[in-house]
Amino acid sequence: MSDQLEEPDYEVTASHSGFEVRRYSDTIQARVRTEGTNWRGSSGGFRRIAGYIFGRNEGGQMIAMTAPVHIWEEGDGTMMAFTMPSEYSMEELPSPNDDGVHLVNAEGRSFAALSFTGLSGTRKTDRLKKRLMRLVSETGLEASGPALLAVYDNPNTTLPFLRRNEILIPIHE
Repeated sequence: MSDQLEEPDYEVTASHSGFEVRRYSDTIQARVRTEGTNWRGSSGGFRRIAGYIFGRNEGGQMIAMTAPVHIWEEGDGTMMAFTMPSEYSMEELPSPNDDGVHLVNAEGRSFAALSFTGLSGTRKTDRLKKRLMRLVSETGLEASGPALLAVYDNPNTTLPFLRRNEILIPIHE
């Protein structure tokens, strides 16, 4: 599925044992916050953002799906974001009908990226998040924010061994 979807632009700036460092370009994201910090419990957030791109917005405009879906913990909640297609400026995007969906200019930044396949449950992603944090530290880099889970494929229709996922940790440049 994700092979057909637009993905954010980035440049690999360094490769290390077990991960790479990427510099991402500026993007526009549609974001929603849900209560609780269980990444797996964020299906309600997904439906809300999907509603926005599938026409629940000012004007009923359809917006193309992109990959990945980003999920991260923020305070006592979970944030989820869809990157908007690069063809749109903030002024061209319709306003969401859902007051909880927010359009945000996401400034480009650098991330340490660890790719993995299979399921993206909390236990597995917590373990991989700790591994990447350790690798980042051992390499002399410094994290600048919470880890993100990037999910590229539909977990309801893609076989687990074919799923593409990543843990992304923002790092100081």
